[in-house]
Parts: sequence; structure tokens; C-alpha cells
Amino acid sequence: MLFNSPEFLGAFLPITLIVYFLLNKYKLNKTGKLWLLLCSLFFYAWWKPIYLLLLMASMLFNYFAGQRLNYVENPKWRKIFYIGCLMVNLSVLLYYKYANFLVDNINLLLPKGHELIIDPIMLPLAISFFTFQKFAYITDSYKGETKGYNFFDFSLFVAFFPQLIAGPIVHHKQIVPQFQSEQSKLFNSDNFVRGLYQFLMGLIKKIMIADTFAILANAGYAEALHLSFVDSWITSLSYAIQLYFDFSGYSDMAIGAALMFNIKLPLNFDSPYKSTNIQDFWRRWHITLGNFLREYIYIPLGGNRKGEFKMMNNLVITFLIGGFWHGANWTFVVWGLLHGIALVIHRLWQRTGIIISDFLGILITFLFVNFAWVFFRALSISDAFEVIKSMVGLKNIRYEGSHVFTDIYLLPMITLGVLLLFWKNPKQLVAEFQPNKKHLIYMIVLGLLGLLFLNSITASDFLYFDF
Repeated sequence: MLFNSPEFLGAFLPITLIVYFLLNKYKLNKTGKLWLLLCSLFFYAWWKPIYLLLLMASMLFNYFAGQRLNYVENPKWRKIFYIGCLMVNLSVLLYYKYANFLVDNINLLLPKGHELIIDPIMLPLAISFFTFQKFAYITDSYKGETKGYNFFDFSLFVAFFPQLIAGPIVHHKQIVPQFQSEQSKLFNSDNFVRGLYQFLMGLIKKIMIADTFAILANAGYAEALHLSFVDSWITSLSYAIQLYFDFSGYSDMAIGAALMFNIKLPLNFDSPYKSTNIQDFWRRWHITLGNFLREYIYIPLGGNRKGEFKMMNNLVITFLIGGFWHGANWTFVVWGLLHGIALVIHRLWQRTGIIISDFLGILITFLFVNFAWVFFRALSISDAFEVIKSMVGLKNIRYEGSHVFTDIYLLPMITLGVLLLFWKNPKQLVAEFQPNKKHLIYMIVLGLLGLLFLNSITASDFLYFDF
């Protein structure tokens, strides 16, 4: 079920909210939790019911395995059991997400007529996100940090519908205590209004901005071989804008919907295109993913504790893994490698002591990020290089009057670029929220715009549903 669909907005969300708080009002707290869990499972099953069994099996296995890990005393068996739990989770992810990719690449090495044959495997929705959550839970159980969790609270941590499909990637320490809190069970009008305000901002970012620029980005990448210099820049910038507003819009809607239930999800975006360097970018872009990569991959690899060369090596490995996590395609590996190398270059640059202005830092960082997005979006590495060759003037330098792109799109692109750099982000706007007439008008306008655009387009998937 999509956040931007009439079914979610007109039925699922209001019914789930009303029944949940009514049950808690009459002290039926366990029933309220069960209701919220069942609604979350229904939300997931709306897409493809058969994969609900996979989600539930994963929850059952990881909960009981994690609780058992807390009490295994023999260090040797404890470690073996821990590694076994990780391998079970990893094998499920590898099968559903990477089996076809692996077979396709093996077939490139086999003689013609001896290729392996495997039926296409459909990627279960959200498997990358809930696998990351399970990795963290199992690792912390190995450390003895998850004692006392009950199955309801753990299941809600995994399946809670606002964050289930595409994050933010929540940590059990952030969420489970909130479901255990008595205060979270009482309707809070301030949380509800602030949550609705942020949800509406996310909805507008998705349906008005992201979906509009998706038309340009999709058209451009479909003609990757034939783009002119101007077309290639419009294509790449359109995708940079689309991806940011699509994913940050989803995150705003997830955070807002959760806040209506008195659950505070972590911030996932903080004006990333204002970043003055690549390290700053990863403190602002998909923050919860960056935190996970740091805590559960970079630091276990050794972090920066084993010398400069080892630290740089760990950065590259971490982002290679982060890139491959996004999808079974070499384009994602290249994207991750580019960011890992960029972080190494940034570390080396810091050692020179040379300081550049914030404006130049923002410009350089954004240009690099935009070039790297080409690999993230292109269907193949060869397509990505074709787009980049056009962007740097190595082919099709003349603008030949494309039927896809016209000058009418340039003004809104420039305007949005200015807004990205200077306009306040939802975190700041929600912090400034006051229950007054001005903000009431803002919410009414956002709601009306949402209704207008929902009626004019078919609800489209969020980009990160593919990952």
C-alpha cells in the first residue's frame, strides 16, 4: 500500500489511528498493540500476500534466536550461534535479491549452451531494510543488550508500517522502549498535528515535485545514447531532484505518520545538497543508513583504529557493501566505490590543511554527487558512461532541440535548485510549528494541493521500494 494512495489516506491511516487510541483509552493496551501489529502486517500484505509469510517467519526466527543468544554462556557456542543467525538472514537476502544477478554473471563465463537456468525471483518488498534491522538486533543480542524484549514489541519494531517498506532504518533501542512507554498509548494532539504537518509536506514533495521530475529523468535515461550536452545535464539534475524529493518525501511521511502514534522515528535527511564536503553529505543523506554502515560494518572492520591506510581501506569496503546493498547491479557497486574513493580523497585533502569556501565546497560536492547518481540510475555501466560523456562534452555537444526537453522546464529546475540551497527543511519547519492560524493555513493549502495532485495522477511507487 502506498502512502500516496487513496486507500491509505482515506481508509487505512484514519481507521488504524482511531481504533488504536480507542482501545488504549479503555485500557485495552495489549489489544491496541495487537491491532497495530495486525494493521502493519495487512499494510505489508496489500502488495503481495504470499511474502507476508516470509516477513513473519523472519520475525519469529530472529526474535527467539536473539533472546536465546542473550543467555548462551559458552563463548565458543555463543559465537557459532551468532554467526549462524547472521548467515540465515544473509542467505535469505542473497537468494531473493542476488540469485538472478549471480547466475547472470556466472553465465557470462560459461560456454554457450551450458548456461545455468533459473526462474526470475521477485524481490520481496522491504527485505533489504528489515534484514538490516535483524542484523543489528542479532548483533546486539550477541552482546547481551536485548534482554527483556517481548514478542509483541519486537514484532512492532520490525513491522510498524510507517518505516517498514523504506525506512528510516530504525534501531531496536530507539523503538522498542517507545512501544513499552505508557505515554505513547495516549492520544497526543500536539504530536498528531505536528505529524500530520510533516506527513503533508512529504506528500507534496513526492506527488508535486518528485513525480514531475521523474518524467524528465525517465525520458532522458531511456535515450541515454542520444542525449545532447544540455539534455544530459537536464537528465542528471532531474534525477538528483527526483531522488531527493522522492526519498526524503517518503521519510517525512513515515516520520509524520509515526508521530501521529506518538512514535518518534529518527531523522533521515538534513538538507544533504547543502553539504560542504562528501563526509558532510553522508551526515545528511539517508542518515540512518550511514549510521548503520558505520556501526555494523565500518567499526567492526577496524574503523580508524588501525592506521591511516587501514582506515581508508575500510571506508572503501564499507561503501562497496553499501552500494551493493542497494541493488543487484554493477552500477550500484560503481556508485558505492565512487563514494568510498571520494571519502578517502576528502581525508587526504584534510591533511593538507587547505580550506576552501563553503560555496565552493557545496558546488564541488553537489557536482560529484550528481555525477555519481548517473551510475545509481542508469540501467547499465555503459549507459552511465554515455550520459557522462555527453555531460562533459565528449559527444553530442550541440543542442538539437530534443522533443523530450524544452526550455519551459529550465526555470522550475533553477527555482528548485535555489530552494534546495536556501529553503528550510521539514525538520526546521516542524520545529517552528505553532498551533496558530498561519500554520493552519499552511496545512489547509498542503492538503488541498495533495488532493488536487492525487486526483490528477496515478499513485506511483517510491524509488526506494526497489531496494
